[in-house]
Amino acid sequence: MLTFWLEFALVLGAILLGIRRGGVALGMIGGLGVAILSFGFRAAPSEPPIVVMLIILAVVTTSATLQVSGGLDYLVQQTEKILRRHPKRVTILAPLSTFLLTMCVGTGHAVYALLPVIADVALRTRIRPERPMAIASVASQMGVTAGPVSAAVTSFMALTAKTAHPMGLLDILKVTIPAGLIGLLAAALWSLNRGRELYDDPEFQARLKDPKFKEALDVSVTTLGKELPPTAKTSVFLFFAGVLCVIVLALAPGLLPTMDGKPIPLTTVVQVIMLAAGALILFVSNVKAAEIARSSVFTAGMIAVVAIFGIAWMSDTFVSANSKFLIARIKAMVEFAPWTFAIAMFAVSAFVKSQAATVTIMIPFGLALGLPTPLLLGVLPSCYAYFFFCFYPSDLAAITMDRTGTTRIGKYLLNHSFMIPGLIGVWVSTAVAYFLSRLYF
Repeated sequence: MLTFWLEFALVLGAILLGIRRGGVALGMIGGLGVAILSFGFRAAPSEPPIVVMLIILAVVTTSATLQVSGGLDYLVQQTEKILRRHPKRVTILAPLSTFLLTMCVGTGHAVYALLPVIADVALRTRIRPERPMAIASVASQMGVTAGPVSAAVTSFMALTAKTAHPMGLLDILKVTIPAGLIGLLAAALWSLNRGRELYDDPEFQARLKDPKFKEALDVSVTTLGKELPPTAKTSVFLFFAGVLCVIVLALAPGLLPTMDGKPIPLTTVVQVIMLAAGALILFVSNVKAAEIARSSVFTAGMIAVVAIFGIAWMSDTFVSANSKFLIARIKAMVEFAPWTFAIAMFAVSAFVKSQAATVTIMIPFGLALGLPTPLLLGVLPSCYAYFFFCFYPSDLAAITMDRTGTTRIGKYLLNHSFMIPGLIGVWVSTAVAYFLSRLYF
């Protein structure tokens, strides 16, 4: 009993310290935690999440190549055309756009280029920018569990592959895509009338008295004038061709190469296809490899890999070493009220700030508790909670890019612009996913 609580304090302390340090520190401190658990508490280290890390490496490298080739800017420009064509519907269209963008490219970091456009469209239409900005940032992260090549989805697929009821790509997506869309629409509908109208807001009116503030609002932000490389469209085509290949092979496993009479795992297919698509984009667009390594998508992805390497490895080592104790104490509660596991996922995500890391930490724990994989799929949307403390880069970017100041962190830290849209979006999508998983499986 004492050993368990000492190890638990170690793991929790390592996570909190890693969060405070930020970036790759989370992974390195997680590695230190594995060392202390192994040599100090004599716990056998579990296998590091190699498959998950390789999938993230492949997808992030290809997404970064798409960004450098101009393909990501092309997608943003097409989205901006839709938003400016229907500006009065920006509070609905903006989150749909960011959700679909993340779903297509596999990472929520694609949203940064779109946020200033959303803010500008709202401002020109005299709509309070907080309304579309907050839910657009939240929706960009909700799209992760609906992305065919996202790290969270492929990690879930890899972790359940050897269970009695493995979950294929289509099994996951037919639950998470409709659940995510219904959740974000519920949050967007709530956002339609949040706060005062922009020009009725006394705080905004007070700021307008500052000539510099008023002058800054007059500057239009747009991506439509940006000249893109001639190969940008081709890069987008190649990227989506890779995603489509993954989906087709998931639907028709008979097309897969075999090894010892068995088709190769789809987790391996994702790695192969995405790296191949990235190589084709590289050749067609003739981008420099060094630029790919310096891109914002690549940097964010590599930080995620290091974080998952250390923190998920430490957590899994802790769970494996204490599985009998945990099962004896928690299994009855989770079996009686399965939704409590969703709350646990949500709480871990609020601190870890990565859906893939949350999945790699919590899904093995859920399997150790004997939870069926359909139930785990039903609570998958709850692995997004890092809007809760409003320190995530996309939320901070939304605050910065809203020149009116309506999107903000509140005086009491938790009363920020993203809290209610995030809670509505995540818990509605989790409820829908739970219902769909029971309906399908």
